[in-house]
Amino acid sequence: MKINRLDDLQVFVSAAEAGSFSVAARRLGISPVVASAVIKRLEAGVGQRLFERSTRRVRLSEAGERLLPHARDVVHAIAAGEAAIGDDAANGLSGPIRLSMPSDLARSCLITWVEDFLASYPAREGDLLLDLRVTDRPADMFEQPVDFALRYGMPEDSGMVALPVAPTNTRVLCAAPSYLARCGVPESLSDLRRHNCLRFVRGDLPYNRWRFGRNGEQAIEVGGDRIADDGGVVRQWALAGLGIAYKSQLDIADDLISGRLRQLLPEWSGEATPLNLLAVSRGRITPPIRRLADYLASCCSARLAGV
Repeated sequence: MKINRLDDLQVFVSAAEAGSFSVAARRLGISPVVASAVIKRLEAGVGQRLFERSTRRVRLSEAGERLLPHARDVVHAIAAGEAAIGDDAANGLSGPIRLSMPSDLARSCLITWVEDFLASYPAREGDLLLDLRVTDRPADMFEQPVDFALRYGMPEDSGMVALPVAPTNTRVLCAAPSYLARCGVPESLSDLRRHNCLRFVRGDLPYNRWRFGRNGEQAIEVGGDRIADDGGVVRQWALAGLGIAYKSQLDIADDLISGRLRQLLPEWSGEATPLNLLAVSRGRITPPIRRLADYLASCCSARLAGV
Protein backbone atom coordinates (compact mmCIF):
# COMPACT_ATOMS: atom_id res chain seq x y z
CA MET A 1 0.00 0.00 0.00
CA LYS A 2 1.36 3.40 -0.96
CA ILE A 3 -0.26 6.86 -1.06
CA ASN A 4 1.98 9.09 -3.12
CA ARG A 5 0.07 12.40 -3.07
CA LEU A 6 -1.60 14.00 -0.07
CA ASP A 7 -3.83 16.04 -2.39
CA ASP A 8 -5.46 12.75 -3.43
CA LEU A 9 -6.73 12.33 0.13
CA GLN A 10 -8.54 15.66 -0.04
CA VAL A 11 -10.40 14.49 -3.17
CA PHE A 12 -11.16 11.16 -1.48
CA VAL A 13 -12.57 12.85 1.66
CA SER A 14 -14.65 15.30 -0.38
CA ALA A 15 -16.07 12.50 -2.56
CA ALA A 16 -16.88 10.42 0.52
CA GLU A 17 -18.74 13.34 2.14
CA ALA A 18 -20.61 14.25 -1.04
CA GLY A 19 -21.35 10.71 -2.24
CA SER A 20 -20.47 11.94 -5.72
CA PHE A 21 -17.27 12.47 -7.69
CA SER A 22 -18.81 15.34 -9.71
CA VAL A 23 -20.06 17.21 -6.61
CA ALA A 24 -16.65 16.78 -4.97
CA ALA A 25 -15.01 18.09 -8.14
CA ARG A 26 -17.16 21.25 -8.15
CA ARG A 27 -16.34 21.94 -4.52
CA LEU A 28 -12.62 21.56 -5.13
CA GLY A 29 -12.59 23.52 -8.38
CA ILE A 30 -11.48 20.60 -10.57
CA SER A 31 -13.19 18.69 -13.35
CA PRO A 32 -15.11 15.45 -12.69
CA VAL A 33 -12.69 13.63 -15.01
CA VAL A 34 -9.75 14.73 -12.88
CA ALA A 35 -11.55 13.73 -9.67
CA SER A 36 -12.32 10.28 -11.06
CA ALA A 37 -8.70 9.85 -12.18
CA VAL A 38 -7.45 10.87 -8.72
CA ILE A 39 -9.64 8.24 -7.05
CA LYS A 40 -8.44 5.57 -9.50
CA ARG A 41 -4.82 6.55 -8.78
CA LEU A 42 -5.47 6.36 -5.05
CA GLU A 43 -7.15 2.95 -5.40
CA ALA A 44 -4.20 1.72 -7.44
CA GLY A 45 -1.85 2.92 -4.71
CA VAL A 46 -3.68 1.17 -1.88
CA GLY A 47 -4.48 -1.88 -3.99
CA GLN A 48 -8.21 -1.89 -3.14
CA ARG A 49 -11.46 -0.35 -4.33
CA LEU A 50 -12.40 2.55 -2.09
CA PHE A 51 -15.83 3.24 -3.62
CA GLU A 52 -18.69 1.13 -4.92
CA ARG A 53 -20.03 2.85 -8.03
CA SER A 54 -23.58 2.99 -9.40
CA THR A 55 -25.05 5.00 -12.27
CA ARG A 56 -26.29 7.76 -9.92
CA ARG A 57 -24.18 7.68 -6.79
CA VAL A 58 -21.05 6.30 -5.21
CA ARG A 59 -20.60 4.96 -1.70
CA LEU A 60 -17.60 3.89 0.30
CA SER A 61 -16.45 0.31 0.17
CA GLU A 62 -15.39 -1.48 3.34
CA ALA A 63 -11.79 -0.46 2.65
CA GLY A 64 -12.91 3.12 2.03
CA GLU A 65 -14.75 3.19 5.36
CA ARG A 66 -11.56 2.11 7.12
CA LEU A 67 -9.45 4.72 5.33
CA LEU A 68 -11.84 7.69 5.73
CA PRO A 69 -11.18 8.67 9.40
CA HIS A 70 -7.42 8.56 8.85
CA ALA A 71 -7.68 10.54 5.61
CA ARG A 72 -9.79 13.16 7.38
CA ASP A 73 -7.18 13.44 10.13
CA VAL A 74 -4.47 14.06 7.53
CA VAL A 75 -6.50 16.67 5.62
CA HIS A 76 -7.47 18.49 8.83
CA ALA A 77 -3.91 18.37 10.15
CA ILE A 78 -2.55 19.96 6.97
CA ALA A 79 -5.20 22.72 7.15
CA ALA A 80 -4.39 23.33 10.80
CA GLY A 81 -0.67 23.47 10.07
CA GLU A 82 -1.14 25.96 7.25
CA ALA A 83 -3.27 28.14 9.54
CA ALA A 84 -0.71 27.96 12.33
CA ILE A 85 2.15 29.25 10.17
CA GLY A 86 0.03 31.88 8.42
CA ASP A 87 -0.12 30.21 5.02
CA ASP A 88 -1.96 32.45 2.55
CA ALA A 89 -4.18 29.64 1.31
CA ALA A 90 -5.43 28.91 4.81
CA ASN A 91 -5.68 32.45 6.16
CA GLY A 92 -6.60 34.37 3.02
CA LEU A 93 -9.79 34.33 1.00
CA SER A 94 -9.30 32.42 -2.23
CA GLY A 95 -11.15 30.20 -4.65
CA PRO A 96 -14.93 29.95 -4.88
CA ILE A 97 -17.06 30.65 -1.80
CA ARG A 98 -20.46 29.09 -2.54
CA LEU A 99 -22.91 30.39 0.03
CA SER A 100 -26.66 29.81 0.39
CA MET A 101 -28.75 32.23 2.46
CA PRO A 102 -32.45 32.89 3.23
CA SER A 103 -34.11 35.31 0.85
CA ASP A 104 -35.61 37.97 3.11
CA LEU A 105 -32.60 38.38 5.38
CA ALA A 106 -30.25 38.23 2.39
CA ARG A 107 -31.90 41.16 0.65
CA SER A 108 -32.36 43.27 3.78
CA CYS A 109 -28.87 42.94 5.24
CA LEU A 110 -26.88 39.71 4.74
CA ILE A 111 -25.58 40.55 1.26
CA THR A 112 -24.43 43.98 2.47
CA TRP A 113 -22.74 42.46 5.52
CA VAL A 114 -20.90 39.87 3.43
CA GLU A 115 -19.72 42.57 1.03
CA ASP A 116 -18.53 44.72 3.94
CA PHE A 117 -16.59 41.76 5.31
CA LEU A 118 -14.97 41.06 1.94
CA ALA A 119 -14.02 44.73 1.58
CA SER A 120 -12.20 44.61 4.91
CA TYR A 121 -10.61 41.24 4.15
CA PRO A 122 -9.36 41.62 0.59
CA ALA A 123 -8.18 38.75 -1.56
CA ARG A 124 -5.69 38.98 -4.39
CA GLU A 125 -7.35 40.02 -7.64
CA GLY A 126 -8.77 37.00 -9.42
CA ASP A 127 -8.37 34.70 -6.39
CA LEU A 128 -11.95 34.93 -5.11
CA LEU A 129 -15.33 33.96 -6.55
CA LEU A 130 -18.41 34.71 -4.42
CA ASP A 131 -21.27 32.45 -5.55
CA LEU A 132 -24.52 33.28 -3.70
CA ARG A 133 -27.67 31.14 -3.72
CA VAL A 134 -30.53 33.24 -2.31
CA THR A 135 -33.40 30.88 -1.49
CA ASP A 136 -35.62 29.80 1.37
CA ARG A 137 -35.38 26.17 0.33
CA PRO A 138 -32.76 24.34 2.41
CA ALA A 139 -29.72 23.58 0.30
CA ASP A 140 -28.71 19.93 -0.06
CA MET A 141 -25.05 20.62 0.55
CA PHE A 142 -24.05 17.11 -0.52
CA GLU A 143 -25.79 17.37 -3.90
CA GLN A 144 -25.71 21.08 -4.83
CA PRO A 145 -22.60 23.21 -5.50
CA VAL A 146 -22.82 24.88 -2.07
CA ASP A 147 -19.99 24.94 0.49
CA PHE A 148 -21.72 26.91 3.25
CA ALA A 149 -25.28 27.85 4.16
CA LEU A 150 -26.75 30.46 6.48
CA ARG A 151 -29.88 28.79 7.78
CA TYR A 152 -32.45 29.21 10.52
CA GLY A 153 -32.64 26.26 12.92
CA MET A 154 -30.19 23.48 13.66
CA PRO A 155 -29.14 21.09 10.86
CA GLU A 156 -30.92 17.75 10.71
CA ASP A 157 -27.69 16.07 9.60
CA SER A 158 -25.58 15.63 12.73
CA GLY A 159 -22.46 15.38 10.58
CA MET A 160 -22.67 19.06 9.62
CA VAL A 161 -20.82 21.76 11.52
CA ALA A 162 -22.89 24.74 12.75
CA LEU A 163 -21.27 28.04 13.75
CA PRO A 164 -23.75 30.18 15.74
CA VAL A 165 -24.56 33.55 14.17
CA ALA A 166 -27.77 34.56 16.00
CA PRO A 167 -28.38 31.88 18.64
CA THR A 168 -31.13 33.77 20.54
CA ASN A 169 -33.22 34.81 17.55
CA THR A 170 -36.96 34.01 17.70
CA ARG A 171 -40.08 34.48 15.61
CA VAL A 172 -42.47 37.30 16.47
CA LEU A 173 -46.06 38.05 15.52
CA CYS A 174 -46.36 41.30 13.60
CA ALA A 175 -48.75 43.35 11.50
CA ALA A 176 -48.94 46.79 9.92
CA PRO A 177 -50.85 49.55 11.74
CA SER A 178 -53.23 49.77 8.77
CA TYR A 179 -54.24 46.11 9.16
CA LEU A 180 -54.73 46.47 12.93
CA ALA A 181 -56.85 49.62 12.45
CA ARG A 182 -59.06 47.75 10.00
CA CYS A 183 -59.28 44.31 11.64
CA GLY A 184 -58.45 44.88 15.30
CA VAL A 185 -55.56 43.82 17.54
CA PRO A 186 -55.54 40.17 18.68
CA GLU A 187 -55.66 39.93 22.46
CA SER A 188 -54.85 36.23 22.77
CA LEU A 189 -53.33 33.46 20.68
CA SER A 190 -56.76 32.00 20.05
CA ASP A 191 -57.76 35.31 18.41
CA LEU A 192 -55.35 34.47 15.57
CA ARG A 193 -57.91 31.99 14.24
CA ARG A 194 -60.20 34.84 13.18
CA HIS A 195 -57.42 36.88 11.53
CA ASN A 196 -55.88 36.65 8.07
CA CYS A 197 -52.50 34.99 8.72
CA LEU A 198 -49.80 35.28 6.08
CA ARG A 199 -48.08 31.93 5.78
CA PHE A 200 -44.81 30.79 4.27
CA VAL A 201 -43.82 27.40 2.91
CA ARG A 202 -41.54 25.41 5.20
CA GLY A 203 -39.98 22.55 3.27
CA ASP A 204 -42.78 21.60 0.89
CA LEU A 205 -45.80 22.46 3.06
CA PRO A 206 -47.35 25.72 4.33
CA TYR A 207 -46.40 26.51 7.92
CA ASN A 208 -49.92 26.49 9.35
CA ARG A 209 -49.22 25.53 12.96
CA TRP A 210 -47.56 28.45 14.72
CA ARG A 211 -45.79 27.51 17.97
CA PHE A 212 -45.20 29.68 21.01
CA GLY A 213 -43.61 29.32 24.45
CA ARG A 214 -40.07 28.41 25.45
CA ASN A 215 -40.46 24.81 24.26
CA GLY A 216 -43.15 25.40 21.65
CA GLU A 217 -45.75 24.00 24.04
CA GLN A 218 -48.54 26.25 22.72
CA ALA A 219 -49.54 25.71 19.09
CA ILE A 220 -52.24 27.50 17.10
CA GLU A 221 -53.60 26.36 13.73
CA VAL A 222 -53.91 29.43 11.51
CA GLY A 223 -55.30 30.18 8.08
CA GLY A 224 -55.41 32.98 5.56
CA ASP A 225 -55.64 33.89 1.90
CA ARG A 226 -51.92 34.17 1.08
CA ILE A 227 -49.03 31.66 1.07
CA ALA A 228 -45.50 32.15 -0.35
CA ASP A 229 -42.28 30.17 -0.49
CA ASP A 230 -40.27 33.41 -0.16
CA GLY A 231 -40.00 35.07 3.26
CA GLY A 232 -39.54 38.47 1.62
CA VAL A 233 -42.93 38.19 -0.06
CA VAL A 234 -44.59 37.43 3.28
CA ARG A 235 -42.95 40.52 4.79
CA GLN A 236 -44.12 42.71 1.89
CA TRP A 237 -47.68 41.44 2.35
CA ALA A 238 -47.48 42.31 6.06
CA LEU A 239 -46.13 45.80 5.29
CA ALA A 240 -49.01 46.30 2.82
CA GLY A 241 -51.50 45.67 5.64
CA LEU A 242 -52.79 42.38 4.22
CA GLY A 243 -52.56 40.30 7.38
CA ILE A 244 -50.55 39.04 10.35
CA ALA A 245 -47.14 37.44 9.85
CA TYR A 246 -45.03 35.24 12.10
CA LYS A 247 -41.52 36.27 11.14
CA SER A 248 -37.96 35.94 12.32
CA GLN A 249 -37.14 38.98 14.46
CA LEU A 250 -33.93 39.41 12.44
CA ASP A 251 -35.96 39.77 9.24
CA ILE A 252 -38.23 42.54 10.51
CA ALA A 253 -36.00 44.36 13.02
CA ASP A 254 -35.90 47.58 10.95
CA ASP A 255 -39.67 47.46 10.39
CA LEU A 256 -40.33 47.12 14.14
CA ILE A 257 -37.97 49.99 14.99
CA SER A 258 -39.54 52.29 12.38
CA GLY A 259 -43.10 51.37 13.32
CA ARG A 260 -43.93 50.01 9.86
CA LEU A 261 -44.82 46.79 11.70
CA ARG A 262 -46.03 46.32 15.27
CA GLN A 263 -45.17 43.33 17.41
CA LEU A 264 -48.26 41.52 18.68
CA LEU A 265 -48.75 39.55 21.90
CA PRO A 266 -45.20 40.23 23.15
CA GLU A 267 -46.00 38.34 26.36
CA TRP A 268 -45.76 35.12 24.35
CA SER A 269 -42.21 34.08 23.46
CA GLY A 270 -42.00 33.04 19.84
CA GLU A 271 -40.53 29.92 18.33
CA ALA A 272 -36.74 29.71 18.69
CA THR A 273 -35.15 30.45 15.30
CA PRO A 274 -31.36 30.46 15.70
CA LEU A 275 -29.31 31.47 12.65
CA ASN A 276 -26.23 29.34 11.96
CA LEU A 277 -23.48 29.16 9.37
CA LEU A 278 -23.39 25.53 8.23
CA ALA A 279 -20.55 23.59 6.64
CA VAL A 280 -20.43 19.96 5.55
CA SER A 281 -17.32 19.23 7.59
CA ARG A 282 -15.04 20.85 10.15
CA GLY A 283 -12.20 20.83 7.62
CA ARG A 284 -14.03 23.52 5.62
CA ILE A 285 -14.07 25.94 8.56
CA THR A 286 -10.95 27.90 7.65
CA PRO A 287 -9.86 30.95 9.68
CA PRO A 288 -11.51 33.40 7.22
CA ILE A 289 -14.80 31.49 7.37
CA ARG A 290 -14.72 31.53 11.16
CA ARG A 291 -14.03 35.28 11.06
CA LEU A 292 -16.98 35.71 8.68
CA ALA A 293 -19.25 33.87 11.13
CA ASP A 294 -17.98 36.05 13.98
CA TYR A 295 -18.52 39.21 11.93
CA LEU A 296 -22.07 38.21 10.98
CA ALA A 297 -22.76 37.36 14.64
CA SER A 298 -21.74 40.87 15.70
CA CYS A 299 -23.95 42.39 12.98
CA CYS A 300 -26.94 40.29 14.04
CA SER A 301 -26.41 41.18 17.69
CA ALA A 302 -26.39 44.92 16.85
CA ARG A 303 -29.51 44.54 14.68
CA LEU A 304 -31.46 42.78 17.42
CA ALA A 305 -30.25 45.19 20.13
CA GLY A 306 -32.27 48.01 18.63
CA VAL A 307 -35.60 46.19 18.73
